[in-house]
Amino acid sequence: ALVSLVEKYGPTSMLIGATNNGRDLGPRVSCRLKTGLTADCTALDIDPESGNVAWTRPAFGGNLMATILCPDHRPQIGTVRPGVFKKGEAGEAKAEIIKEDIHVDAKDIRTQVLELIKDMDSESVDLEGAEIIVSGVGGPEGFEPIKALAGVLGATVGASRAAVDAGWIPHSHQVGQTGKTVGPKLYIACGISGAIQHLAGMSGSDVVVAINKDPEAPIFDVADYGVVGNLFEVLPVLTEEIKKARA
Repeated sequence: ALVSLVEKYGPTSMLIGATNNGRDLGPRVSCRLKTGLTADCTALDIDPESGNVAWTRPAFGGNLMATILCPDHRPQIGTVRPGVFKKGEAGEAKAEIIKEDIHVDAKDIRTQVLELIKDMDSESVDLEGAEIIVSGVGGPEGFEPIKALAGVLGATVGASRAAVDAGWIPHSHQVGQTGKTVGPKLYIACGISGAIQHLAGMSGSDVVVAINKDPEAPIFDVADYGVVGNLFEVLPVLTEEIKKARA
């Protein structure tokens, strides 16, 4: 259905959200249209003269950012990570809505949904929409002080990839290149060293507070405020002080 609309209207560029569905849809559409696709973009720019979109995304495991052009084929297609861009102010809707009648024969549909399994944990974690995120690493017990701080702040709990890979917290909490990209008003990183893969997922935060026992940790390079100390010692004190202040 989407390919037929592209062939009819001939757009020069197409943006698709890098959601589970979008990551599946984008490559299939680009292949049928014989054009390029840049996946998981974290920044966009455009050359007004050529109309070429400069798609920027992490490359080589997140160790550098690559900017990719698609000058020879149209449409240019990219999937863009949720949470990368700040939400704009709502204005008056002036878009024209065109209703298209697209018919797909049942014989052409080769897949069939047999069962939907709901991940209840994923439904309860809205990292992209959170205004405050308390994110951490540690051990199985490492998330108790993090959850306690998040509780008094009314925050959402995030995590590093290491914590998710160790099975200490579900993947739906992961922030970073292979997790979710977030841009909260306040991001508190607890025990997170600041690997570039993690920074790619939270660099859009308005204010970053870092708590780490290593004074040379890269997370301090992007933090607005830093505390050098063990998270298991710092977080309980911080939580109690916030409780007193709010009382």
